[in-house]
Amino acid sequence: MAQSSKQVINFGAGPAKIPRQVLEQARDEILDCGCGISVMELSHRSADYAAINDRAIESVKELLDVPNNYKVLLMQGGGTAAFASVALNLLHRGEKADYILTGVWSTKAAKEASKYLKINYVYPKPEKFERIPDQSTWKLDPDAAYVYYCDNETVNGVEFPFIPETNGVPLVCDMSSNMLTRNFDVSKFGVVLACAQKNLGPAGITVLIVREDLIGNPSPICPTVMDYTLFANDNSLVNTPPTFIVYVFSLVLQWVKKQGGVAGMEQQSKAKSQLLYNTIADSDGFYSCPVDDGFRSRITVPFRLSAGPEADKQFLKESQDLGFLQLKGHRLVGGIRAAMYNAITVEEVKVLADFMTSFQERNPQFRLTQK
Repeated sequence: MAQSSKQVINFGAGPAKIPRQVLEQARDEILDCGCGISVMELSHRSADYAAINDRAIESVKELLDVPNNYKVLLMQGGGTAAFASVALNLLHRGEKADYILTGVWSTKAAKEASKYLKINYVYPKPEKFERIPDQSTWKLDPDAAYVYYCDNETVNGVEFPFIPETNGVPLVCDMSSNMLTRNFDVSKFGVVLACAQKNLGPAGITVLIVREDLIGNPSPICPTVMDYTLFANDNSLVNTPPTFIVYVFSLVLQWVKKQGGVAGMEQQSKAKSQLLYNTIADSDGFYSCPVDDGFRSRITVPFRLSAGPEADKQFLKESQDLGFLQLKGHRLVGGIRAAMYNAITVEEVKVLADFMTSFQERNPQFRLTQK
């Protein structure tokens, strides 16, 4: 098949863009990862694979400055399995948990956990997810097994600008979409989870960072593949892992190090989000973002044309014709969404911003006469 000369930029929310350098290295090593065969053929019990597995885990610890009293686990099943695993591994702390609802994914996590314990919603579920209520209005239960929140909601575009205070109750956080995009203090958390298909590589694993005092007493009904204790004791090699996924994940972590680590990624993330939000702000109402300023995501930006769905449709058609992929908003909210994970460059966001300005200039029929 002939390759297209059209520039393609993948703004997909996940599975998302993987750094080209990583894909090229994986391509070059796919037949021989240094031991005479493909990594996909390696036994997960072999010394060669153990080295890949160990390098990935140690790289997470290095990049995030993980304290010594935490374990890094590489588990399967994606976010859905992780939602259940949190409840099943922390049930020993109590039969109820606090959930902070800020969008689709925290809501899904609460629904999954409700199969195993009682859920307390820290504040009533809002009709629209556009902001995070002030902590003074929250009703936290001091007897909760844990407090759960999603740091960045990819569907709704709400991101936490702070780490919640839980007064000693273990804090559990889903950082699937903003892991490695900014530094954070791991010691403030009991569990941090992140699915790989955003910033960490291909879909297939979920990284969990778990404080050791929360390991060792899973629910009797906890499946083996969700048991933090077993994965911690067996270095994440309880069962056959997706070896190729872990290998690419390890390459992504090496790439992040070469880009200046998490600090370098944070600087890039700020530049990309400011560029896009400034374009929206400077459009004189042509574009709009539904999220309040103080809670807007740096990573997944939902926006729409103020003229309505037909204008959105035309924007998406023209953008796709130019090679912008997967800009269509999530099916639950519609509109447009640009996911700007670590692999997306500032230059690529600049191309999108220039197109947005050009589209506005070329389509005066979509300008609202009233604001």
